[in-house]
Amino acid sequence: MRSKESAIILISCPDKKGIVFKISHFIYANNGNILRSDQHADEESGTFFMRIEWDLDGFAIEKNKIIKAFEPIAAEYCMNWQLHFSAKQQRTALFVSKMDHCLYDILLKAKEGEIATDVVCIISNHESLGTIAQYFGIPFFVFPKTKQNKLQQEQKELALLKDLDIDCIVLARYMQILSANFVLHYPYQIINIHHSFLPAFKGAKPYHQAYQHGVKIIGATSHYVTELLDQGPIIEQDVIRVSHKDSIDDIIRKGKDIEKLVLSRALKKHLEHKVLVYANKTIVFE
Repeated sequence: MRSKESAIILISCPDKKGIVFKISHFIYANNGNILRSDQHADEESGTFFMRIEWDLDGFAIEKNKIIKAFEPIAAEYCMNWQLHFSAKQQRTALFVSKMDHCLYDILLKAKEGEIATDVVCIISNHESLGTIAQYFGIPFFVFPKTKQNKLQQEQKELALLKDLDIDCIVLARYMQILSANFVLHYPYQIINIHHSFLPAFKGAKPYHQAYQHGVKIIGATSHYVTELLDQGPIIEQDVIRVSHKDSIDDIIRKGKDIEKLVLSRALKKHLEHKVLVYANKTIVFE
C-alpha cells in the first residue's frame, strides 16, 4: 500500500544532457517510486525546470538525510533546488479588509479539504469580517492602519506571524499596500488577487470603470507579492465574457466569481509546490 507521504524536488538549472537520468536514477537506486514528473526547458534562456515527486514508502534514505544525499547531483548541475514533503501542511494567514467573497471561498475549500492548508489566523485592518472568523473558529486580529502608523502596525503583524509559524500569506482582497520591508520577510510566500484590468482602470471601482468603457471580457490575476506592487510573478489568470446586457451589478458579481476561482487555484498550486519563480515569471507545473 502506498505511503501517504511523498517527497517533492523543484529544480532550475542550466540545461544540459543527463539531468533527468541522474535525478531519476537517484530515486530508483534508493528504492523510490516516482509518482509524478514534469519538466520544461526554456530555449531562450537555456534553463531547465523540473518537478519530481516520489513515494517515501520504502525509500532507502531517511527524510532528514535526503538533502545531503542529493547535494552532489545538485552541485554537478549547478541547481537551484527545493525539497518538500507532502505530509507537511503549510500554515496560512489570510489578510482581509471588508470584502468577504475570497475569504469565504478559501475557508470553505480548506474546511472541505479541497485546499490542503491549516488556516491559522485571519488578519484585517477592519472589524467587519470578525463574525466570519468566529463562525469558522479561527483567531481574528485587527490592526487598523493609517499613513502615520502603518509601519508600526506591520511590525506587530510580523511578530504575530512569526509567533504563529506562518508559511503562507494570502491577501484575500486586502485593501492595503504592504511595505517592501514586510514583503522581504516572506519572499514568494505572499499571494495576491486583483482584477486583470491593470494598468487600465486603476483605483476605486474598477468594475464601474470597465462598465462605462463597455468591456467585453473581465478577468482576475493572482500573483506573488513583491516590492513592485502588482507586478509580481503571475501564478494564475482567467477571464469571463460580459456583454451590453450585463448591468454593473452583473459585472461585479462575475468579477467576484472569477476572483475566487483564480485565487483558490493559485493557492492550491502554491501549497502543492507546483510553482517555480524564475526571472519575475513563473513555471507552473500541472
